[in-house]
Amino acid sequence: MIMTSGAPADAATWPGANGSQAVSATISLSGTKDYGMKRLYGSGDLGSDSQDEDQGPLPELAPGTVLKNVIIGSPAADGIHCLGSCTLQNLWWEDVGEGAATFLGSSSSNVCTVSGGGAKEAGDKVFQFNGAGTLNVSGFAVKNFGTFARSCGNCKTQYKRTINLSGIEATYKGGKLVGINTHYGDSATLRNVTIVGDTGKKIVPCQKYIGNNTGKEPTTNGSGPDGTYCKYSSSDITYK
Repeated sequence: MIMTSGAPADAATWPGANGSQAVSATISLSGTKDYGMKRLYGSGDLGSDSQDEDQGPLPELAPGTVLKNVIIGSPAADGIHCLGSCTLQNLWWEDVGEGAATFLGSSSSNVCTVSGGGAKEAGDKVFQFNGAGTLNVSGFAVKNFGTFARSCGNCKTQYKRTINLSGIEATYKGGKLVGINTHYGDSATLRNVTIVGDTGKKIVPCQKYIGNNTGKEPTTNGSGPDGTYCKYSSSDITYK
């Protein structure tokens, strides 16, 4: 499913927190959990803002979990892990650690949905798609980031992945909106994307890579719309 309705989130309307909760060990969640705009932040073993990929997440979501109305504060450790299909509604990351959310699971039927919210200060990736299936992100604001949504370029087990972005507001500085692996048949669709403050058009909307399963850094394979891997046209992106 490609979500094409709704205006982009507005980075200027960043919400305030309704209380804070320190997280010193990963919280396991299932079903539906609504935090009512409480801020979660890491402490103890999870109290790092580093780019260490061995960090644990603050919450870990069982397949089918719906997580609502959370502010992820700092330190953020490795953000959120989804072990299969999941839904993240109105989540806001104040200072992304290694990653805002990592999507896992081996089933091609997995659907991970991010609806509303925002993230900023992501030195590397915001959404890391390591599992199989589809990632839909809509109505989301991102600012100061490396790559917004990345299909894993060098995971030990690789899959075909589909990424759909709709109603995204990306504020410079940023590197890439989406990165996909042509070698594994990935595709990315971009609709209703607004890029703010990027007068030099340095943000790459869709970067193609040749992925691998050896752990090596993947090589690039071009960028821009092609109708097969990167699915968008110039009218899908507005510069402000």
